[in-house]
Amino acid sequence: MLRTPIDPGISDIPEAVVEQKRGWTVSLVWLIPAVSVVIGGWLAVKAIQDRGPTITITFKTAEGLEADKTKIKYKNVDVGVVKQIAISADRTRVVVTAELVKQAAPYLVEDTRFWVVSARIAAGGVSGLGTLFSGAYIGVDIGKSSKRQQQFTGLEVAPVVGADLPGRQFVLRGPELGSLEIGSPVYFRRVQVGRVLAHELDRDGTAVTVKIFVDAPYDRYVNPNTRFWNASGIDVIADATGVKIHTQSVVALLLGGIAFETPADSSVVQPADEQHVFPLFPDHSQAMKRPDVEVVPFTMYFSETLRGLSVGAAVDYSGVPIGEVKSIGAEFDPATTAIRIPVEVALYPERLRSMSRETVAKPTPAERKARLDGLVEAGLRAQLRTGSLLTSQLYVALDFFPNAPKAKIDWTKTPPELPTIHGGLQELQATLGNIAVKIEKLPLDQVAMDLRQALQSLNRTLQSADALVKRLDTEVAPAAREALEESRRTLKTTERTLNTDGPLQQDLRGALRELTRAAQSLRVLGDYLASHPEAVLLGKKRE
Repeated sequence: MLRTPIDPGISDIPEAVVEQKRGWTVSLVWLIPAVSVVIGGWLAVKAIQDRGPTITITFKTAEGLEADKTKIKYKNVDVGVVKQIAISADRTRVVVTAELVKQAAPYLVEDTRFWVVSARIAAGGVSGLGTLFSGAYIGVDIGKSSKRQQQFTGLEVAPVVGADLPGRQFVLRGPELGSLEIGSPVYFRRVQVGRVLAHELDRDGTAVTVKIFVDAPYDRYVNPNTRFWNASGIDVIADATGVKIHTQSVVALLLGGIAFETPADSSVVQPADEQHVFPLFPDHSQAMKRPDVEVVPFTMYFSETLRGLSVGAAVDYSGVPIGEVKSIGAEFDPATTAIRIPVEVALYPERLRSMSRETVAKPTPAERKARLDGLVEAGLRAQLRTGSLLTSQLYVALDFFPNAPKAKIDWTKTPPELPTIHGGLQELQATLGNIAVKIEKLPLDQVAMDLRQALQSLNRTLQSADALVKRLDTEVAPAAREALEESRRTLKTTERTLNTDGPLQQDLRGALRELTRAAQSLRVLGDYLASHPEAVLLGKKRE
């Protein structure tokens, strides 16, 4: 093993002395990373504290949505952003995961609504045009519930009204929807005061439920007695009174609409509660019709054609509606092997007011039967009449016919059968038929022969008259012309005689002057005799 020789000068190097340090010290090199870690931790904690809630919204489609780009806005203010878009487990919907700002946490309640805002063209107009440049976003309508929620089902269209809009919602139920759509206007006295929120078909398929919203302060005009009707398009009614056309506005013609009104004779009541259910009538006339509590049904059989009589036609007495036609059918009578047309009507006794204004008890069924039997015995009958020559609509009139054949109400039938009488039109047709039969029985051939002979005799008479006229023209006319010439000469002579320069006129003027002087002399003589009456016996005294 080799050994390194020792340098003789190494002994001059001083011996190293080990110093004991008093404590642990940190180098400045490690200070900067440490500060960075502290700041990063603080920022992480701050980010966690400031991070808003995460929610999920399901839509039918993700059209227009992009992760980390699509914003969530409330009143056009950003309150969140879409973080993730995925397909649901059943592959029927799209699940959108979004992160909201911390201040938006109170917005997440049960009735908060989300929808995609994009450019849309609908019947009510065009919306979302601004998204053509900025892109689609998710709109928010904050609910009023206090129950918190993190999962929502998005709307396919924007809500018609916001939750913060003052007013009230009401529910209407009617037989059909008509041309109503979401957003269709609601009118009161032809002023738009609300709109349709939603509509759906009932589960049993017998009616349609429509939800509407009436803005404040117009919602105070809706009370339990208010009537709603479908004001869509043009309401044309052709009945026995003529043709009626009714519409609300041009917008209602295009989009449909609902109108409401409270009858003038309704009692003053408090406004209706929210979500109050009202019937939706098909038109204004049906809506404003007075409700009839008591209904008495009857059946009528008419022998004439019922063309022009429709369900809903009026049953009146002297022009006052007291009922309406409910149904028109056909039935076979095996006993007579005939087909009859029953007309079922509903009479409303409440429309016939008592002569006494005092409140009286309602008649019992026996009393009502006795009264009706007495009226029928006095000649009360049902008759078909034409209400309008323009539309040829028929109605049922109740009137008294004292000379009508005896009849009674058949109370054994259900409904009871009320006696009828032929209508005026049928009587006119029968009269015309009788006239035609009588004309047919006339000896028209003999009448034609006699008329021909009379015409021949008249022709001969006219020929004789023509010959007489010609004779008068040839014989009498020259003498007549001579007489006219002589008369003309006589008139000229008379004219010359009566001329102002003629001798006769001059002699007449001279005679008139002499008469004037004589009259003056007589006046002087009269004045003298009046003052000297003795002159009649003694004569005029000499002066």
